[in-house]
Amino acid sequence: MLFSELGLSEEILKAVEKIGYEEATEIQAKTIPLLMEGRDVIGRSHTGTGKTAAFGIPAVSSVQKSDGNTVKILILCPTRELAMQACDELGKFSDFMPWVRICAVYGGADIERQITQLRRGANIVVGTPGRVMDHINRHTLKLDGIRTVILDEADEMLNMGFREDIETILGFVPEERQTVLFSATMPEPIMAITQKYQRDPIVIGVEQKSRTVDSVEQFYFDVPMGRKTDALQMLLLAYEPKLSMIFCNTKKMVDELSEQLVSKGFRAAGLHGDMKQASRTQTLNAFKSGRLNILIATDVAARGIDVDDVDAVFNYDIPQDCEYYIHRIGRTGRAGKSGAAYTIASGRRQVGDLMAIARYTKAHIERRELPNRDDVLAAKANAVTEAVKNCVMSGKYDRFAEQIAALEAEGFSAEQLAAALLGMKISAETRNVPEFIKPVFRPERNERGERGGRGFGRSDSVKVEISLGRANKIAPNFVLGALVDATGMAGKNFGKIDIFDRFTTVEVPEADKEHIIDSMTGTKINGQKIKIKLYEGKGGRDGRDSRDRRDYRGDRSDRVGKRDYKRSRGSSAGTAGRRSSKRYQ
Repeated sequence: MLFSELGLSEEILKAVEKIGYEEATEIQAKTIPLLMEGRDVIGRSHTGTGKTAAFGIPAVSSVQKSDGNTVKILILCPTRELAMQACDELGKFSDFMPWVRICAVYGGADIERQITQLRRGANIVVGTPGRVMDHINRHTLKLDGIRTVILDEADEMLNMGFREDIETILGFVPEERQTVLFSATMPEPIMAITQKYQRDPIVIGVEQKSRTVDSVEQFYFDVPMGRKTDALQMLLLAYEPKLSMIFCNTKKMVDELSEQLVSKGFRAAGLHGDMKQASRTQTLNAFKSGRLNILIATDVAARGIDVDDVDAVFNYDIPQDCEYYIHRIGRTGRAGKSGAAYTIASGRRQVGDLMAIARYTKAHIERRELPNRDDVLAAKANAVTEAVKNCVMSGKYDRFAEQIAALEAEGFSAEQLAAALLGMKISAETRNVPEFIKPVFRPERNERGERGGRGFGRSDSVKVEISLGRANKIAPNFVLGALVDATGMAGKNFGKIDIFDRFTTVEVPEADKEHIIDSMTGTKINGQKIKIKLYEGKGGRDGRDSRDRRDYRGDRSDRVGKRDYKRSRGSSAGTAGRRSSKRYQ
């Protein structure tokens, strides 16, 4: 359906035409007429379906010149990035309506500046629940004139713990109002809010043959433990995406990966919730303008990033939830363009989790082998050679002929000079191509001649000591989940976990001990910060024998890994991994 068929005002149609929109998406075509009638609506839609315009166009259209500067529309968003994006979009829709004044209020920004803007007058306020509550308490935001409340990505707001704030905010809004809710999923808490705060809502869903974007090709690579960064580096060099996003599950991993890629010469930067707002805005602007071509982010921080030219998404970590995978790959293949999503998995369990995501999303995720180093080197050399040929044909560097003549006069041939210069350029282009040799694990046989089941034999393993024990109320699945989450290794790669009163020991592959200690240093288990080091004792240092320990062997995690993805992420190691990772979101 065309926008011109939706009964929109001339001002809105001119703005839509200026933006470049012609045909409404399914969610827009179904939702806009209902919202303009004043109906309460529940919109079920995912990233990339155009839901901002679905509620933004009716919101802007409903503001009248007679409304003055009184707040009439309140839009709540889960993150500051999403609030900023919604504010920008509404600004575009109101380009020919000077009486529409929009104000964004969110945490991490100067509240005094927001107060000044609110005092000057605004009839649409877009904000995050926490900062909206702050303005209500300061009496700088009055909601007694509200006609419409819009909850954008309501499920994410509930996941982030904003339910109480949302209900408090709605308590300040007149009961006679329009309430609009958009959510990718409809869990029980969402249904409870709709029943309490909406009047005869109409549910609008987007019919999809597949839960993922058809224009996105999806691939995965199974790489050895501890080699994910090398694999990512190889993929970036081989595919050379012009603009790409990399997703990690934790803020710690975002920082570490950003530092590693920058040290290798990539134009990359990280984005997560611990960054100051000025730094986040600067990073986003640099990414949108192309000064940075790689953005590394957590799922929550990436909410609201609206860039149409992202041509590749990389999942450095397997997403903690199937819906996160959909949101991630929805960052590419937008605005009618094609895109690619690449997931890096290590070990059978991570591959199993990814296949469960594929089943849930009804998508085909094709396995690929990592690009060969020699092929990458050859491709780089060919690219440099082609660039040199083009420069010669264009005459761009003819002014340096005198230097070549001078070197020839010293006895160097033109062939020698060309080979040296070409070699220098190719070496500079290929210096970051990593060596990628798969390690071979040969588990020792036990007394019965059977091979070890955890990927390493007793002589190949060591113990690490973690500074929490039974007194800290931790359980083996908490420990295993934190290890899996922090290291990116599969649960089967960890051996026996012994929990004592004041510390815990874990069997780990000797080859990965430094990676495990580095990854776990400074992390938390069950909300408690840990210290980790190599275990130096031979038994219960706290004076207790083996009966005072709880054993947890890797074969249980193998069984969990074979279950359906939803169940495995909600139990055993999956639950602990999710709990651990949420400390960083």
